[in-house]
Amino acid sequence: MDSQMKTIYDSVIARDPNQPEFHQAVEEVLDSLSPVIQEHPEFLPVVESMVEAERIIQFRVPWFDDSGQLHVNRGFRVQMNGAIGPYKGGLRFHPSVNQSIMKFLAFEQVFKNSLTGLPMGGGKGGSDFNPKGKTDAEVLRFCQSFMMELWRHIGADLDVPAGDIGVGGREVGYLFGMYKKLANEFTGVLTGKGRSYGGSLIRPEATGYGLVYFAREMLATKGKSFEGSTVAISGSGNVAQFACEKVLDLGGVPVTMSDSGGWIYDPAGIDRDKLAWIMDLKNNRRGRISEYADNFDGVTYSKSEPEPSLNGLWDHDVDVALPCATQNEINGKEAQMLVKNGVIAVAEGANMPCTPEAVEVFLENGILFAPGKASNAGGVATSGLEMSQNSLRLSWTRDEVDQRLESIMVEIHKTASETAERYGMPGNYVAGANIAGFLKVAEAMTAQGMI
Repeated sequence: MDSQMKTIYDSVIARDPNQPEFHQAVEEVLDSLSPVIQEHPEFLPVVESMVEAERIIQFRVPWFDDSGQLHVNRGFRVQMNGAIGPYKGGLRFHPSVNQSIMKFLAFEQVFKNSLTGLPMGGGKGGSDFNPKGKTDAEVLRFCQSFMMELWRHIGADLDVPAGDIGVGGREVGYLFGMYKKLANEFTGVLTGKGRSYGGSLIRPEATGYGLVYFAREMLATKGKSFEGSTVAISGSGNVAQFACEKVLDLGGVPVTMSDSGGWIYDPAGIDRDKLAWIMDLKNNRRGRISEYADNFDGVTYSKSEPEPSLNGLWDHDVDVALPCATQNEINGKEAQMLVKNGVIAVAEGANMPCTPEAVEVFLENGILFAPGKASNAGGVATSGLEMSQNSLRLSWTRDEVDQRLESIMVEIHKTASETAERYGMPGNYVAGANIAGFLKVAEAMTAQGMI
């Protein structure tokens, strides 16, 4: 990081000293931008502006549980940058949610949305509410209370939230129903909706599918493919499930999955029948991945250890790693495990699942590495396609949406690759994605007078 970028980074830390996740996201981007500022010094004020959110909304969310007891959670919406379109980004309901995590996710979203080529700015929101263990009625009351404040800050041409961790189809439905009642209009203000009320085909699958499409393009640059490749996947939620499905479509062999309790290793491979069993476990029965080991032979289950213990999920001979769980799940030592075991490519399905030390290990060892802002952009890309369908009052076919998604992911790969080459860092998808995403937003902000 050069002195100009270091000055900006230091000012970010000084303003918000207790926001490590946000600092990490900013540092990763600023590390990439020095060659751009050397070529375009007029963009330096843009960098200073981009690290500050346009607007941060924080509010209380009171709700009653089934026994009549009052609970109060915090709600957030970070509207980071609207230079190229309405704010777009998911809502996360998880106990870990705080302003630092919301800002990090919103900052990442700015670049991710820019890379899709669609007219979407960056935002993120959510609450420290934990939907796990809550009844449908309790989740409904929480969502209605949350939307009673949020609705005044969003709109189809202003800010279009979607789902994220803890916010699936059930929650989006409850949120949309309350928005419709409060605003007295039926509009595409949320994406990830059900098919019966304006949702898009492929949206649930989009992040996982898009991740694998991007990884496929990376592998092709080395004359490799998923056919016969062993693949480690972390997580067992939406992204991991559909990444696993697409890996199977392309002839790969997924061997791991995980949840917050631990991880499974299935040397025989997670085939379609086993994946269907996991989907039922997680989506319908809301069970734990440990149950997989009880139902299938030859499977190893290991409990998660308290930090900073190493995650043995990554200590297997695999060709491709797809971390799809949460931020900072692969550290430097775990990255070295993957390198030692012969990994060829790593593509982030979650947001920032690899620490800076892990990314450095991958790049130093010539591993194909895709940052989440590029490789997991398929979800928001298809949310953008849902917005288009809502505006047109049309519903595209599954094949049409999937083809558009695949085309967007292929183009993101091409853009990141060519931009890295253009700035003298061939094969560095981190730099390529950061620079390409930045340039589009910077040009728009400059044209609009930095407003």
